[in-house]
Amino acid sequence: MMGVEKVRSYFKSRGIDFPIYEFDISTATVDLAAQALGVKPALIAKTMAFKLKDRYIVVVTKGDARIDNRKFKDTFLSKAKMVKADEVLNVTGYPVGGVCPFGLKEDLDIYLDMTLKEFEYVYPAAGTANSAVKITPEELMDVTSGIEVDVCK
Repeated sequence: MMGVEKVRSYFKSRGIDFPIYEFDISTATVDLAAQALGVKPALIAKTMAFKLKDRYIVVVTKGDARIDNRKFKDTFLSKAKMVKADEVLNVTGYPVGGVCPFGLKEDLDIYLDMTLKEFEYVYPAAGTANSAVKITPEELMDVTSGIEVDVCK
């Protein structure tokens, strides 16, 4: 099962139903997703996979946020090393541009940066480079069993 269907299945298995949007155009970057949805780039929930010394993790931030290397290192006791593009599908189960915090291939810890709480709704990808989910930051925390962190500038 790939992409959007995997996300739908993940939601269904939890008895939840968030709107999933699919587009004829790419939503693979924050700017492209914001254009497709007609929202500010900050509202795109950017999902990034990182390799720590002993494991992989996923960090979700608001779209226009940047990782603060010092905060990241203080939080995870490791430098911020993003998973290489050619490894992303293998680690997360989703392609670059479609990585989301739902139904990951492996049981990865999911960290949500506190910047997401600035908004009523955010829009993470839904497993493909032309999809998105509309969800509140609180719902995102609940459905992903997310752990709140402060790792952005």
